[in-house]
Amino acid sequence: MARSLVDLLTTHALHQPDRTAYRYLVTGDFDGEIQDISYGRLARRAQAVAAWLQERGLAGSRAMLLYPPGLEFICGYLGCLSAGVVAVPGVPPQGRSQNHRALTRMKRLMADADVKVILGGREVLAALGAMAEHLPELADITCVSTEDIPDDAATSWREPELTADSVAFLQYTSGSTSAPRGVVVTHGNLLDNERVITDRMGHTPDVIAEYDHELAVSWLPVYHDMGLMGPVLNTLHLGATATLFSPLHFLQRPERWLTAVSHFRPHSSGGPNFGYELCLKHATPDLLDGLDLSSWKVAFNGAEPVRAATLRRFAETFAPAGFRREAFYPCYGLAEATLMVTGGAVDAPPTLIEAAETGPHAGAADAAAVSSGRPAPGTTVVVADPERQEELAEGEVGEIWVAGASVAKGYWRNTLATRETFRATLAGREGRFLRTGDLGFLRDGELFVTGRLKDLIVIDGRNHYPQDLELSAELCHPALRPGCTAAFSVDGGVAGEQPVLVAEAAPESEDEAEQITDVIRSAVGEAHGLAVHDVVLVRPGTIPKTSSGKIQRHATRAAYLNGTLAAVAAPAAS
Repeated sequence: MARSLVDLLTTHALHQPDRTAYRYLVTGDFDGEIQDISYGRLARRAQAVAAWLQERGLAGSRAMLLYPPGLEFICGYLGCLSAGVVAVPGVPPQGRSQNHRALTRMKRLMADADVKVILGGREVLAALGAMAEHLPELADITCVSTEDIPDDAATSWREPELTADSVAFLQYTSGSTSAPRGVVVTHGNLLDNERVITDRMGHTPDVIAEYDHELAVSWLPVYHDMGLMGPVLNTLHLGATATLFSPLHFLQRPERWLTAVSHFRPHSSGGPNFGYELCLKHATPDLLDGLDLSSWKVAFNGAEPVRAATLRRFAETFAPAGFRREAFYPCYGLAEATLMVTGGAVDAPPTLIEAAETGPHAGAADAAAVSSGRPAPGTTVVVADPERQEELAEGEVGEIWVAGASVAKGYWRNTLATRETFRATLAGREGRFLRTGDLGFLRDGELFVTGRLKDLIVIDGRNHYPQDLELSAELCHPALRPGCTAAFSVDGGVAGEQPVLVAEAAPESEDEAEQITDVIRSAVGEAHGLAVHDVVLVRPGTIPKTSSGKIQRHATRAAYLNGTLAAVAAPAAS
């Protein structure tokens, strides 16, 4: 029985050395340049990197991974695991607009994890060297391009003594509601969550064989938990093949995702809800005519609120290309549980509950609540009252609590936060639970996620989920960018808490700003019965987001209160 992913990599390299583990679409197009790596070569590269780390006595130390999109990240990550070094996936600064944000996050992670070595690509490390004046921390850190480590270094590799409790990597949270924290993921956590993904998504040996080992196509960033744990590590877990390409290439031309799925015909592929929305915006008749999506078995949707309207429109739009509504697969997970917690049923349409049947989304523009599926065997999910620490009845909204072997050990060097988040106890139940900070309810064993506890907006004693207000705003005018609106509340003095919306708008819409803000006020008022205190339109790309693309509502609120929003027109308070 495998003790770690390192054991599985060694096994695959021994029994199927020539099988392609990963292919990378360099230009984002299936008919462009393609790089690939077999299991035999992947093992050699991982062992070469591991040997380099071992020879420098770095076992047990933390290594930050800073790579551009491509296969070298996987070699560096598996090299760390194969050396007993704790990997710390990071986001390299790229492009002027992202440099400050990425640099700040990178410095925070370096200090928090006490990084001893940086593994990266040549260009990234050269860029870091050019920023040395802003990175005095680099003086005490060894930097190496893993591309420059020769294959023959693998001959001195020594298999590490790994157990289920050995730390594999630090998975830093996205920081959507607080500063990023390093989640301590063990090798046991990794193996269990790969078991959960395999079970929930129906990745059985027969299915893998039926698809000729073509498991996944993915544009998701590999430094993020969804892109790493799913398409990358589940592929390794099963000895299958995955096709990867850059998130930037997807954002430039979303249709690349669909054409890659059509060409390589994988079993599974997916991403956050906004990815499906971008595809809908580019769904031309010519594109539909050239697609065959009939083999797409699991189209997973997670990491942000799953919209029933998106599922309906995507299924209807791409049905002529062979897409089946049963392929849609809403799921739920978080870094603190390694990744996956619940998932839908393969070959069954998602379960929807209309507004008339449930209170949480009553009055919302997209009224149906979407099920995120059921937990895999061995994973327990309950909904609790976070104050009384009591389990709630079916259908009641509360905080989602999770227990199981995928739940991580805690936060790196943060005993207080670990105790508060990972050591919750529940009246009448044994064991400890992970408090997710997410709100939801259970019905017939299925989980419905409704929002974030810290993001909840309470106006006149009524609960409002910010994503519902954001969707109502985004749908009301074509100048507003999907997935780029933040809703929060501010202190209105004697009037109490009052709602504010900040929305990214097309630059050419400045002359229409007053009209657009009036339309937003009207749409939110009609859908939610709220009088909006203020609406601010800002330039594209300026709303704070996490490394995984989630809206940072607290950071947006702070910028609003500080008057630092990049407004396209002066905000007009009501």
